[in-house]
Parts: sequence; structure tokens; C-alpha cells
Amino acid sequence: MEITRRGLMAAAAAAAMLPNLRPARAAGGEVIIATTGGLMTNSLQAHFYKRFEADTGIKVRAVAIELPDQWARAVAGARSGSVPFDVVTATPPDLIQQAELLQTIDCDGMPGIAAHALPNGCMPKGIIRTVGGMALTWSKKAFPNGGPQAWADFFDVAKFPGPRSLPDTGDREWWLPLAALLADGVPREKLFPLDLDRAYKKLDAIKPHVAAWWKSGDNSMQILRGGDAVMSMLYSSRAVPLAKSGEFDFTWNGAIRDTGNWAVLKGGPNTENGLRFLDVFVQNPAEHLPFSTEVSFDSNNREAAAQITAEERRFRPSYPENYEKLIIADYEWIAGVRPKLRERWISWLTQ
Repeated sequence: MEITRRGLMAAAAAAAMLPNLRPARAAGGEVIIATTGGLMTNSLQAHFYKRFEADTGIKVRAVAIELPDQWARAVAGARSGSVPFDVVTATPPDLIQQAELLQTIDCDGMPGIAAHALPNGCMPKGIIRTVGGMALTWSKKAFPNGGPQAWADFFDVAKFPGPRSLPDTGDREWWLPLAALLADGVPREKLFPLDLDRAYKKLDAIKPHVAAWWKSGDNSMQILRGGDAVMSMLYSSRAVPLAKSGEFDFTWNGAIRDTGNWAVLKGGPNTENGLRFLDVFVQNPAEHLPFSTEVSFDSNNREAAAQITAEERRFRPSYPENYEKLIIADYEWIAGVRPKLRERWISWLTQ
């Protein structure tokens, strides 16, 4: 998704001329949506699931599940002929790696998506749900005179002393090699294909200073708040509320763009309802704005992106001045070597 200042303004102006597309009410039925639990599920329920049910008469059945388990069940269901979900959460590499399991989306033929989605917010196998970044985040107490501003600073334990924290989430084994290469001086345009030997040599140097490996967004915040680490790589959805508390800060510089996507499984119990949900989801900026504020991710509605207040701009990844600082990965390459990336990561982490 490439968003420019001019593109956002033009998209917003065009969208303003289009009416909100309220879908005709359906006779009933349901749609089964798999997503991570906690704040994300609660916010989706409040701002989108209830509206979808009211507008269409289709009941949403939400299933809280982590991505590895979701895909394991989806693959098993495709083999057995009993697909468990309609709408699933997908990373960008998932949309490539799991393409055979996913329904193709007619982006131009779906009226809600055509009128309201962000530019390039719909792809052949999914649509963007949320967009953020993996951002360098630090304690202002530890660095009262100014914190780290790039991944090179994260690796510089002499200039920025103190214990670090890093993610081990089980589904993004390319995040840290990418950050390590940036820290080692590789230009963003030459990052891919990732030089794993060079990356892990750099990671070897920081590993003794990593006091905690976080497994979830909540865990990442607890580590910083508890003082177990003075800086970390965090989801921007966690970095933003920490920064708003006044005790921490973060930078978009070199943040790795992190999009969560919706996709529809082939042969699910309610495939058409799943596609209909995607078309309704992108509508109504009045829901997207509070949702984005709650989860600290931007979401897929072009009008909402143009209505960000001046005070909120530094916290919004899709605001043009922030978006241009994000690192966008080569997902085709990642999808092609994902088992290799995972094997290398586990081997290094357990040494």
C-alpha cells in the first residue's frame, strides 16, 4: 500500500462525493471470523461486527485464535473438506503463501471497497484491515536527554546502555534480521533478499543484552513498564499508548510496516457472507476513527485517513510524513523462504 499526501487528499475528495453504501438487509445467516483476541476483538465487535449485524441481518460469530493455530486449522479443514472459518486474519506473506486456500476478491466489483477502501487497500487475496509498524520504543526515564532514533542506536550499547527486549512471536521471523541489517548500514532499497549471515552476525552482538523476549503485545508493554528493559521493538499499537502516557517515546524511522489483513477462505461455511463483510467493513469513517484510536492502528477507510487531527498525526502510521519512514518488506521473497527463515531463527534463539 503506497500512500502519498496528494493521493490521500485526492482519494478523500473523491470519496466525499460518494454516498455511504448501506447494504440491503439480508434474510439472515452468519459469518465466522477468526482474529486475535483481547482489545482487537473487543474493538472490532464494538465498531464493526455490531454494525454489520444491524445492516445485513447476518450474525457474526467471532473466534479468538492466534495466527499459527488459525492457519493450522484452515489447512486441515481444506484437506478434510470442513473449513472452520469464513474470514481469517492474514499477514502479507500469508496472502502469498496461503493463496490456494483463499477466495479471490473482485476489488473493482465490490461497491463498498471501490468507494471507501484506502488506495491499494484491496488485493487479489485479501484487504488491509489495520496498518502499523514495528517501532523502536524506549524509556524516557532511562534516556532523559534524548532516546535512540534508529536501529543502529538500538545496537549501540555504549551510547545507549541498558537491557533490551525483542519479539519472539512465532510468526515474524524476518523482523529482527531486517532491523539488524538496517543497523549494520544496509540501505533500505538493498535489504532484500535478506543477507541472513550478515544479519545474524549483527544479532549475535546484541543477544547478550536482550533481557526479555516478548510473546505478545501485552507482554511487550509489561516488560518496559516494569523496567526489565529500557528499549524494545514494539507494535506501534503498543508504542503509541506508551508514548501518550508520557513515560516512553518511539520513532517511525525504520519502523517495519506491519499490516493485518482480512481474507476469505475458499469453501467456508458462509463464503458469500464473508465477502460481504469485507465490503461493509471499509465503509463508515465514523466507526474507523474511534476504532483506530482504540487499537492504535490505522484502518482501511480513505475518508478516516484524511480526518486525522493535527495532534494525532505523529501517532498515525498512514499519515504521509510517517508512512514514508516505514520499511516495506519484500513479501514475495519472504513467502518463498519462510521455512528457512523460521529454521534459522529457532536455531539461533536456542543456541
